[in-house]
Amino acid sequence: MIDFEQCLAVLDYGRLVEHLRVQHTQPPAAMTDAYLSPGDDRGLLIRPAWAPGHALGAKLATIMPGNVDVPAVHALYVLFDEHDGTPAAVLDGLALTWFKTACDSALGSSLLARTDVRSMVMVGAGAMAPHLISAHLAVRPSIEHVAIWNRTPSRADELARRLDHELDAVSVVAVDDLAAAVAAADLVSSATMSPEPIIFGRWLAEGSHLDLVGAYLPAMREADDEALTRSRLFVDHRATTEGDIGELSIPLARGVIKQADIIGNLYQLCIGSVGGRNSSSDITLFKNGGGGHLDLMVAQFILERI
Repeated sequence: MIDFEQCLAVLDYGRLVEHLRVQHTQPPAAMTDAYLSPGDDRGLLIRPAWAPGHALGAKLATIMPGNVDVPAVHALYVLFDEHDGTPAAVLDGLALTWFKTACDSALGSSLLARTDVRSMVMVGAGAMAPHLISAHLAVRPSIEHVAIWNRTPSRADELARRLDHELDAVSVVAVDDLAAAVAAADLVSSATMSPEPIIFGRWLAEGSHLDLVGAYLPAMREADDEALTRSRLFVDHRATTEGDIGELSIPLARGVIKQADIIGNLYQLCIGSVGGRNSSSDITLFKNGGGGHLDLMVAQFILERI
């Protein structure tokens, strides 16, 4: 049994990004999802994955957006022995999910964002925001300035004050004008539960990288059509993004983009079968869809270090 504090003690953004990079040079794990909801925005997500010859496991996560005093997501991960099916470990899934999600996006930015990025905007100030900021800083230490925007400004203020105190050599401020902040940013990361676009393509500066994390249901989007059509498009895994998440499924269904416009995924980027950025002026977009394969990779990372 590996609890929350034990998971945190061995999780490191930079090392986990490199672990994910290596794992993405191996054949993809088989996986599926089951999502149960009582008809509102609450849900139970079950994500099993099996990497033959390596490991298998499943994450069970509750998603409760209305939570105020506790996080909106709670989870457990069960890892099994791949050979005889006996339980190998039960891990706290909250820390695993935070680092899995943040380092998935950071792996994307390490492959797609310019190497000289100086400024970042974090859209959303929820539980994922500090982890996304820290993970992006781990792979792009050139970042000097981070702006945080949130629909409720007081939450952005609170997080900015805390991180400005905790992070060395990085200035962190809260901002009210999202359009101006995005237009001035080299890297934009968004983790909200917005049902409609809040980031517009006309705002994106040449050479910027857009990391979209929050949308995870068919009706959800964080970026508008122009953001997609102006960008070179990439995903972490086609199976978890193209058909199930509104960020891509809606514009695909309407013919705004075609599947061929999605240039590649992390597996292809990590083995070099597709290229990322062609020039410093390209706008790149990475859709973080998550998936059981990533949970399995992180569970293995934790267990190996306990």
